Amino acid sequence: MTSQRQQAGASTAILTVPNVISAIRIALIPVFVVLLLGDGTEWAGVLLFAIVAASDWVDGFIARRTGSVSELGKVLDPVADRLAIGAGLIALVVADAFPLWAALLILVRDVAVFVVGLVLLTRSRVRIDVRYIGKVATFGLMTSVTCIAWGSFDLPLAGAATAVGWIAYAVAIVEYYVATVLYARDVREARATPGSLDAA
Repeated sequence: MTSQRQQAGASTAILTVPNVISAIRIALIPVFVVLLLGDGTEWAGVLLFAIVAASDWVDGFIARRTGSVSELGKVLDPVADRLAIGAGLIALVVADAFPLWAALLILVRDVAVFVVGLVLLTRSRVRIDVRYIGKVATFGLMTSVTCIAWGSFDLPLAGAATAVGWIAYAVAIVEYYVATVLYARDVREARATPGSLDAA
């Protein structure tokens, strides 16, 4: 993420394939939550959560390859990520499949970044674009949460899944907070740049 202004290459289109994928991802959130909290459907919930998480890379890839990057997509894609991982974490904590402290390390950071981003967008018309390291960290965390949950539900290869999950979590949570520091720097630069607060 290097720019706080609307990028020239981004369109104002709404009905694009990447945006439809992001909308479907959001629509599937209550489905995997119900499955995760169900009796005997936990495995299906974990798999659906993994699919929703993995599809994060699909919409972005399609948008770049087809030249269908849109301003709506820049907002909808990270919102889908945050909603998916937030809902999944809450459901898994309730189901005793993921520790509360590990979930809070993710959720508290997400809420803080979301609030700051919302304030900037509504008051100053500045949007901070997603950094690549943030995307990598998000994917790593979704992978780790999926593996840890799989192990907690005592599904096949539970031990291996748990080990992989915690290793991935340790790496991704560090990247997550490194991305947060970089976002904070981007905010300072945006506020310090003459005219940047009037960006569309």
